[in-house]
Formats: sequence, C-alpha cells, structure tokens
Amino acid sequence: MPKHRERHFAGRIGWLRAAVLGANDGIVSTASLVVGVAAAGAARGDVLLAGVAGLVAGAMSMAAGEYVSVSSQADTERADLAREKQELEDNVEYERRELAQIYVGRGLAPDLAREVAMQLMAHDALGAHARDELGLSEMHSARPLQAAMTSAITFSLGAALPLLLVLISPPAAIIPAVAAGSLLFLALTGGMAAHAGGAGIALGAGRVTLWGALAMAATAVVGNLFGAVL
Repeated sequence: MPKHRERHFAGRIGWLRAAVLGANDGIVSTASLVVGVAAAGAARGDVLLAGVAGLVAGAMSMAAGEYVSVSSQADTERADLAREKQELEDNVEYERRELAQIYVGRGLAPDLAREVAMQLMAHDALGAHARDELGLSEMHSARPLQAAMTSAITFSLGAALPLLLVLISPPAAIIPAVAAGSLLFLALTGGMAAHAGGAGIALGAGRVTLWGALAMAATAVVGNLFGAVL
C-alpha cells in the first residue's frame, strides 16, 4: 500500500507569519515613505535616499522587534515547562489525574483516559503535559532567530520593490508608478501568503491592498501639506 502523506498548514505558522509581516511591511512602509517624500516635491535622488534609509532602518527594526517579541514568548514557554517539570517531580500522581481529566473533557471514558494518561506519561511525561495541558509543541515552539532573520530578509525584499519603481519611472510619474506597482506587489504577496496558509487568495490579497492604499494616501496628504508649507 502506498504511503499516505497529508499536507497540513499549521507547521508553516512560525515562518509564514514573520515572512508575510516582513514583506508587507517592507512594501507598505517604503512605498508610503517614497510617495510622501515625492509628494513634498523632492528630487528623485532625495526620494531614493529616503527610501534606502527606510529600508535599512525598517529591516533592523523588524529583526529587533521580532527577536525581542519571540524571545519573550520562548522565555514564557521555558518557564512553563520548568514549572511543569517540577510539579511532575513533586506529585506525579496528581499530574497523572490532571492529564486524565483533560482527556475526559475531550470525550474519552474515565477508565480509558486514565490508561491513556498512564501510557503517555510512561513514554514522555513532560512532553504529554506540554502538549495537552500547556498547548506547547515542537511545531509551534518559538524560534527568535528564525523569526528575526525571516522578517529582516523579507522586509528588505519587499522594500526593494518600490525603490526599483522609483529608479525606472520618469520623475513626473514616480508617485502613480510607485502607488500602482506597490499595490500590485501587495496583492501578489497577500495572495501567495493566503495560498501558502490555506486561506482564500482574494481575501488575503484584498486586505493587504486596502491597508497599503490607505497608508500611501495618508503619507501623500502629509507630503503635500509639508511641501506647501516648506
């Protein structure tokens, strides 16, 4: 009999969240910055300088933010596991009854729940409690470096797209070219992210495109106001 392999999307949650957040933020923030500076009447060189500075600052900010955030999550997970390990050492019988009660709550008969709890704890007591009491698993465990690197790289790739449009567009067409191109990029990345996560492509593309359009519109208004004043 051929081996059946199931495809699940849950294993992608860690890196997918960081990748989508990084790419979308790179496109939105850099495109908005470029549109705002261009709307203030800046020359192409000044627009590019602002965009490149935004790329570098944004990538570092994303990496630092993700690392700190996910590190805090990892610290919490380690603290919970340490506490659970101590509880298993102090009163293993109570922990066995607690685990059995969890299985009863999920629909198992009491006798079967006790047997399942006994066998799972005999194999890996801490692992059983981590999964079923704390809701922790290796698949979803926090990985700070992975999240930081993924966010920084994808932010840089996303931010590079509006800058490329600035380079290839005529000076008079920078704003419409960057706005239209960036919205297209956002729709593509949002759709691909939704597909990778098993969600609806149209919904994924639409929501990031909407927020990107609002961000660019807001910075264009600010750029025009400051350009008129200064």
